[in-house]
Amino acid sequence: MSPTVLGVDVGGTKIAVAVLHDGQLSAASLEPSSHTDGGHVIDQLASAIADRAAAAPAPIEAVGIGVPSVIDFAAGRVRSTVNLPLSDVPLRDLLSERLSLPVFVDNDANCAALAEAHDDDGQPDVQHLVMFTLGTGVGGGIIIGGRIYRGATGAAGEMGHQLIGLPLDRGVPPATHFPQPGSLESLASGRALDALAIRAAQEHPDSALGRLAAAGQTVAGPDAVHAAHAGDPAAIAAVLLLGQRLGVGIANAINVFDPEVVAISGGVSSAGELLLDAARETAGRYVLPGVGTRTEIRLARSGPDAGVRGAALLAAQELAHDPPPARRPAQAR
Repeated sequence: MSPTVLGVDVGGTKIAVAVLHDGQLSAASLEPSSHTDGGHVIDQLASAIADRAAAAPAPIEAVGIGVPSVIDFAAGRVRSTVNLPLSDVPLRDLLSERLSLPVFVDNDANCAALAEAHDDDGQPDVQHLVMFTLGTGVGGGIIIGGRIYRGATGAAGEMGHQLIGLPLDRGVPPATHFPQPGSLESLASGRALDALAIRAAQEHPDSALGRLAAAGQTVAGPDAVHAAHAGDPAAIAAVLLLGQRLGVGIANAINVFDPEVVAISGGVSSAGELLLDAARETAGRYVLPGVGTRTEIRLARSGPDAGVRGAALLAAQELAHDPPPARRPAQAR
């Protein structure tokens, strides 16, 4: 029988906690995430986990936590983060001590990728997968042999920082800031689609986006997606260009990993097949012949619960791989 575990998805605005029991994920409890300081975040996580554990249908055996940060997985330490006051915090050890439970901490996109490699019953059905998460930025995760690939230091999977458009004809330009100009994140993220939508409004004042701008409204990427679905040519062109840029990044991933699945998630993926068709066509032109012959490029199927589901699956997988000598259920505090 599979263990009963907790999954925790820590975001910049909310914390989601759910129980994985007999392969079924419960509805997630949600609460706003604290930004006061690291101590408050630890307190909030410990309380939310203990409360959810107390109401679980069976004793909780481990906790998995996904955080939007660079993680040293072996040490369970948050190495760096942007949206939460957790940089250089030994999150695993602090929470394990508070909860008297095994705790596993990983990057949230890694957790989402792990969820994508499992079916609705929590059973693994994809062994080799690359995920691109297209939100404000571009993240990603890599699954090799059914397990998260983390690299030498736990920081692998930064798909958004591959360089797809760096001008090299006059030498290598100086590095500036992240995301670097020419990176996938700078060219195919939600922010990039915002910029394409604004440019389309300026260049095509008679388009749906142009009329929004003329009415004094802020034009952004979601407007381009909405107008593209409604058939507006300027908006369609903006989404197609973003999809083509994404396709170059996908081709790089296929050439390197030859995965079974490339999954696309995040807010920008709401553009659906319009985005994917452009990405597939472009990737097909840049993948080396003979590579990626079994690769499916598709939208992520795990939906908004991907982070919390993946965190729970992380706990179950790591528990099976390296079970601790003793465990006891968390108590509400």
